[in-house]
Amino acid sequence: MSTVAELAQAGDTAWRGRRDAGEAGDTRRLFDIVAGRHAPDAPRTPGVPVLLGFCCDAGVLRNQGRPGAAGGPREIRRALAGVPAHGIGRLIDGGDIHCEGDALEDAQQRLGQAVAAELAVGAWPLVLGGGHEVAWGTWQGLRTHLDAHGDRGRVLVVNLDAHFDLRGSRPASSGTPFDQIAIDCQRRGLRFDYACLGVSRLGNTAALFARASTLGVRYVEDVDLQERHLDARLAALDEWVAEADHVYLTIDLDVLPAAVMPAVSAPAAYGVPLPVVEAIATRLRDSGKLRVADIAEFNPLYDRDGCGARVAARLCYRLLGG
Repeated sequence: MSTVAELAQAGDTAWRGRRDAGEAGDTRRLFDIVAGRHAPDAPRTPGVPVLLGFCCDAGVLRNQGRPGAAGGPREIRRALAGVPAHGIGRLIDGGDIHCEGDALEDAQQRLGQAVAAELAVGAWPLVLGGGHEVAWGTWQGLRTHLDAHGDRGRVLVVNLDAHFDLRGSRPASSGTPFDQIAIDCQRRGLRFDYACLGVSRLGNTAALFARASTLGVRYVEDVDLQERHLDARLAALDEWVAEADHVYLTIDLDVLPAAVMPAVSAPAAYGVPLPVVEAIATRLRDSGKLRVADIAEFNPLYDRDGCGARVAARLCYRLLGG
């Protein structure tokens, strides 16, 4: 396992990889095509994907989890760097939002501002967490953008997660973002359209299931989201997306089995198979309605041989269009 200090020292070396210049054909990898936010070739064009990091442990600590996810964005980038570019022509690294100490609300607000700024110029933001408190920041950015255009269209929030994250306790934490979104929707007179896929009955109290029922949450338990269920689940998802104007996808990596993703605050004993998670993410990417996405809870302090980072990078790659 790496230490926090060791991971911090690797910050500026993420976008590196092997070069196959002596080989014929297109040998580009993502580190060859990525542009930094201040680079001359980084102007935004409609639909260009932009990575934003949310380096934060505060929400996980407030939720009594194990810290380390603040180092996630850098390690996901490092795993992405060497992936062959294939059909991805442009990629911009928009930099990181850092949470200093327990200043979670400030960091979430700054993330929201960054997401809204990217959406305003037509870019497509993919946010790398950080704990799942990232979701409240991402939502604020999407909502700010839609409000600026007077858009009160229906937003479907799809959360691939072992947990509802509907806790009503405050201060806010990694366990409260969708309760915060529900309250925000109620305050605005908007429908709270939330689907949580991969919920573990062993990871949520009866009170949380009751809260989900009260809010009209659509959910599928992990035992009903295995590969044998995929066709039916994708068909239902297509119906939900058809009813929506916009989609926000958030993936908490603890939805995956611990054998596949050990590097999270709360590893799953059962979980949802990676092919299922990837198929759902790809289906939403191809829907034409996916406005923003984030990937949460990757904790490199508990990774094994970089396997978890590669899984996170694979999901990012699919969302980027690869």
